[in-house]
Amino acid sequence: MQVEFHGAAGEVTGSIHLVVAAGKRILLDCGMMQGSQEAEARNADPFPFEASQIDALVISHAHIDHIGRVPLLVKRGFAGPIFIQQAGADLLPVMLLDSASLAESDAERANRKLRPGDAQVVPLYAREDVEQAMRRVQALPYGEQHEILPGVRIAFRDAGHILGSSITELWGDGKKVVFSGDLGPNGTPILRDPEVIAQADLVLMESTYGDRNHRDRLDTIDELGRIFDQAWREGGNVLIPAFAVGRSQELLYWFALHWDDWQLSRWKIFLDSPMAAKVVAVYDRHTDLFDADAQAVWKRKPNPFQLPNLSITESAQDSMAINQVQGGAIIIAGSGMANGGRILHHLKHNLGRDSTHLVFVGYQAEGTLGRRLVDGAQWARIHGRDYRVNAKRHTIGGLSAHTDQRGLMSWYGGFTAHPPLVLVHGEDKAREALAGEIGERDGIQVQLARPGMVLQV
Repeated sequence: MQVEFHGAAGEVTGSIHLVVAAGKRILLDCGMMQGSQEAEARNADPFPFEASQIDALVISHAHIDHIGRVPLLVKRGFAGPIFIQQAGADLLPVMLLDSASLAESDAERANRKLRPGDAQVVPLYAREDVEQAMRRVQALPYGEQHEILPGVRIAFRDAGHILGSSITELWGDGKKVVFSGDLGPNGTPILRDPEVIAQADLVLMESTYGDRNHRDRLDTIDELGRIFDQAWREGGNVLIPAFAVGRSQELLYWFALHWDDWQLSRWKIFLDSPMAAKVVAVYDRHTDLFDADAQAVWKRKPNPFQLPNLSITESAQDSMAINQVQGGAIIIAGSGMANGGRILHHLKHNLGRDSTHLVFVGYQAEGTLGRRLVDGAQWARIHGRDYRVNAKRHTIGGLSAHTDQRGLMSWYGGFTAHPPLVLVHGEDKAREALAGEIGERDGIQVQLARPGMVLQV
């Protein structure tokens, strides 16, 4: 068996790894690079392999940095099956159709600014490409082994990151590779904890927060309540950039749980996302994957997706109407890194007010507007215009959907005999810190994946 690393190897986004086993070529993820304009421009580059020679694609979960180039792979010749967990399969078209729509809109906007003789901007892929990709999808449940190609078997285990997120076990040539995908923290609301696996010949593990530990989640929730109270007293709005899948649902869960003590009935709450209703429907179809606490909340509290003052806005007109609200609104909108989507319009209307509270609840990649705002930028360039930042900023690290250094070390510690470990999906600072900690504890040399690196298992 052989493993090649082609993405998320020294960075957080663009997950893509190639396994060669039993004479077959299996791709693990096919994600999009996110962050700076330079990073995102790389999405259009040729794949470092021939797409038509890939025999199967296995997807860990339905976040764009893990699925965003799947339609492009099909467009460029991939004709094999695509395997993903059942809930992930329901989320896949929601995410990819939105991605295609954004790509088409960006191309249209760019083409309006072209000068005579300039080449037309072509979107990375279109909705028709998404539909072609979806015809290849085969949904699998957690916990069952399936032979996906002659001599190659896989099983999905719950990764506790978002609904349908999976740890992938892959067997071939008498060897076993375990790919963590993205691992959630133990105790994440709604989701079950990541499953522990005992045996592997090689482990590929994410390392997003490999150099730090999150704040206690309950302390974080208390802080969130204090922010809402301060914002209410100051008469401002609260803006929360959040990913449409995962973080938005967790926030609404906490809103339902703390409905009374946070006095949320006095607020107007907006989940401003054209795909939010579709994502909510997927969650409602898969409550069997919820943890026991979440199932209890669904029974005894207001359903987090049906809070009495919650508006899920789908149309552009409804979204624009939110900007008439000068205070008393909690606005959750994508994208989670503020590098696109409807949150940008709300930032334009609210950043200049010192009564605005801007709350970051997830990872902000290098090169994104979210990262610049977290780092204290006084001006924000949005759609070609500069806006002064007077809003108060809050970084709520304890709500991350990625586990921290302690969690990563604990999950790898579940393997017997300390199998070889390669760190992916992390910036070097985080990976080096995690490699040092695990190496010292377990007496092994941890490898850091690099683009083009090849390992024999």
